[in-house]
Amino acid sequence: MHGHLEAEEQQDQRPEQELTWSWGHRPRSALARVKAMAPPPPPPLTASTPLLHGEFGSYPARGPRFALTLTPQALHIQRLRPKPEARPRGGLVLLAEVSGCCSLRSRSPSDSAAYFCVYTYPRGRRGGRRRAARTFRADGAATYEENRAEAQRWATALTCLLRGLPLPGDGEITPDLLPRPPRLLLLVNPFGGRGLAWQWCKNHVLPMISEAGLSFNLIQTERHNHARELVQGLSLSEWDGIVTVSGDGLLYEVLNGLLERPDWEEAVKTPVGILPCGSGNALAGAVNQHGGFEPALGIDLLLNCSLLLCRGGSHPLDLLSVTLASGSRCFSFLSVAWGFVSDVDIQSERFRALGSARFTLGTVLGLATLHTYRGRLSYLPATVEPASPAPAHGLPRAKSELTLAPGPAPPVAHSPLHRSVSDLPLPLPLPQPALTSPGSPEPPPILSLNGGGPELAGDWGGAGDAPLSPDPLLPSPPGSPKAAQLSPITEGASEMPASSGLPPPTPDARVAISAGGPPDHLLPPLGTPLPPGWVTMEGDFVLILAISPSHLGADLVAAPHARFDDGLVHLCWVRGGISRAALLRLFLAMERGSHFSLGCPQLGYAAARAFRLEPLTPRGVLTVDGEQVEYGPLQAQVHPGLGTLLTGPSGCPGREP
Repeated sequence: MHGHLEAEEQQDQRPEQELTWSWGHRPRSALARVKAMAPPPPPPLTASTPLLHGEFGSYPARGPRFALTLTPQALHIQRLRPKPEARPRGGLVLLAEVSGCCSLRSRSPSDSAAYFCVYTYPRGRRGGRRRAARTFRADGAATYEENRAEAQRWATALTCLLRGLPLPGDGEITPDLLPRPPRLLLLVNPFGGRGLAWQWCKNHVLPMISEAGLSFNLIQTERHNHARELVQGLSLSEWDGIVTVSGDGLLYEVLNGLLERPDWEEAVKTPVGILPCGSGNALAGAVNQHGGFEPALGIDLLLNCSLLLCRGGSHPLDLLSVTLASGSRCFSFLSVAWGFVSDVDIQSERFRALGSARFTLGTVLGLATLHTYRGRLSYLPATVEPASPAPAHGLPRAKSELTLAPGPAPPVAHSPLHRSVSDLPLPLPLPQPALTSPGSPEPPPILSLNGGGPELAGDWGGAGDAPLSPDPLLPSPPGSPKAAQLSPITEGASEMPASSGLPPPTPDARVAISAGGPPDHLLPPLGTPLPPGWVTMEGDFVLILAISPSHLGADLVAAPHARFDDGLVHLCWVRGGISRAALLRLFLAMERGSHFSLGCPQLGYAAARAFRLEPLTPRGVLTVDGEQVEYGPLQAQVHPGLGTLLTGPSGCPGREP
């Protein structure tokens, strides 16, 4: 059973804008990131390099025996007894489908074996993911201590691979290799996704990130701009990331809240992530594509993005500063829209109860009452034009970041902002809108590792077998910060009133404005002439769209060649004179990212670093990241890599070569 190690430490040097960090390694500055990359790396491992090999029993103990082989991409499982399988079923566990692992021990004092469990989310025959757990029995030694060391060696090695941490080339693999559990602040809009966001978070997100060994503190938002207020007062050094569990709107609040802080230059470096539980999940669709997964919607998209989050990779994120007619500014990570797209977005708010289907219905109604708008679009062309936005087959992906392969919602109770209850298993119903996990900045009253305790016995127990209990790889870090140190807004925070839901924006709604952030050095004041080198066009438009990432919706690929950090804003427009049928064909083709290959004469595209939009029609709707803003002239410029997005590793999860 004693395995062997054939790994060498590896790192990957890239230009500054492409440097990433993994869980447990979070450089706080560009200089620190550069230093973290030295010394030069040895040759990288191949995808099929064996790292560990050993023989294990199963749980229950009278089950078959297996030979396990761990490589940088997968865990290979071969049944040895009672009869070797000619074609093993479930014999390849791709790490791209693994959320985490843990070591376990029997609750029977006479059992000298130790146990090693892997949590997986494989795709079924119909394409959807379902949770599965594989538990292996380390029993090759006479004493529990020796068996425990072997189980923890495998759990540690697998955890390092999942998080992109280096394995020693010539040394023992022990839990000491693992840093403290990463700390995430989860912000959940319980009314997102037709009111299913909290249920999905409780049933899918929290179990998965607990299996991954991530610490978390969860807060349910209670009103519009609640998340914006929360992040303005946080002690950000306590967190390794802020993750929104909702649609795109909640992340908009978080990013603008960070940029409103006095320390915005450091605050905006805080990694942010998104787990899609809303009706508009555009950024999650781009993250899903970046991770190499097939297009997905609903729970499948949520599980894909949760798996990527558990891996911990990040990527620089371009942000767009948008100056409105009044002179105020806000920051966008997604899009600025005028015409058909913004009309559908806002007018479909009344169908929010339909979830993502609201956009389908809104599109049908928009086509029935198709409008054209006269306006003027000016832009500063990109110095280097990107590749053609008309891919013939498939969607190009960004370069790899990691060297290793890749029920109704409960009512919100009155409570202070950071009151917490225990981690999984979750008591039902939950009395407060905030949750924490072990090792999070605010320690919970009850500890539970990797969703341990009763759930373990239920998942893997057999008749006559002693149930298993968690065997922590690392103890909880000493001296965890207390709640009073968590954030200045906890001091004297008044209790927040319960809310029955987030009201949809009214037709004259205004998006909240960000006062901080970097200066717009490419833009003259609104109303003044543009500098030389700008391109201007005027005419009748059906729509004008300025988009940063690839996706306009979870299943709409508006700019298939876009990357999170390409330093560009991708301008798309449709001129007047297009028929309803042709416009419908464009949006249907956008589901595959092939709309530029249709040869539609009214469809235009340009890559820019800045733009100005001047509506010449007296009435209309302008949106920034799906939020309605004041109608009138606006202008914007890209700030390359200003933010940091939790994306997980990039690539194409698939079978090993």
